Amino acid sequence: MVKPSDLIVFATLVAGGCTAAAIDLRTRRVPNALTLSLAAAGLIFAAAGIGRVSLPGALAGMVVGFLLMLPGHLFGATGAGDVKLFAALGAIVGPASIGAAFLYTAIAGGLLAAVVAVRRRRLGQTLDRTRRLIANGAGAIAEIEHADAGNRFAYAPAIAIGVLVAAIA
Repeated sequence: MVKPSDLIVFATLVAGGCTAAAIDLRTRRVPNALTLSLAAAGLIFAAAGIGRVSLPGALAGMVVGFLLMLPGHLFGATGAGDVKLFAALGAIVGPASIGAAFLYTAIAGGLLAAVVAVRRRRLGQTLDRTRRLIANGAGAIAEIEHADAGNRFAYAPAIAIGVLVAAIA
């Protein structure tokens, strides 16, 4: 049975995820004020007993979310705002759900990357570079991440989708 407190938590996830996605699509940034507010909401919900995540669970969800997204940022695949957003949402959903959310986010991100490649009329080139990345490892990263390659796209929509799917699954 769904409790009203679960609806408050889910509404916060929807509002926060959709806001982050909209801002990222428009500006290619996820504001610190938004990520800080979401992290605070997760910790406050947990401390007040709103939702299903305890305070230690909210803290663990933040840490797990941060650690899952950090390597992508260090390799240049995601921005720092994406890492902070995922960690903040981890405070709301907890460590078990943020792990599943990471998988769903990766799937959503791959699908969004394919859509972006089709829209930019570069699907063949993108698939070829992906094949080379898998075959050659780090040797292809510089070419893929070069500023002139035009491979960047907003990742907050994928994060929002992944976290929301994990929250309802």
